[in-house]
Amino acid sequence: MVIVLQLLVFALTALSTILVVGIPVILASPGQWEQSKSLVFTGAAVWAGLVFATGFFNSLVA
Repeated sequence: MVIVLQLLVFALTALSTILVVGIPVILASPGQWEQSKSLVFTGAAVWAGLVFATGFFNSLVA
């Protein structure tokens, strides 16, 4: 169970880093928002799901 929690925390950290770098680049590039809007919203939804899943598994481990 601890390994699952560690993998979730790693995935959350990696996705957070990607989003922190990627979203400003998308917003700063002319015309990219219209093309990448669904990708940004999907990334935000996956990030929120990882937050809740990490919290759930943390309550089982602790």
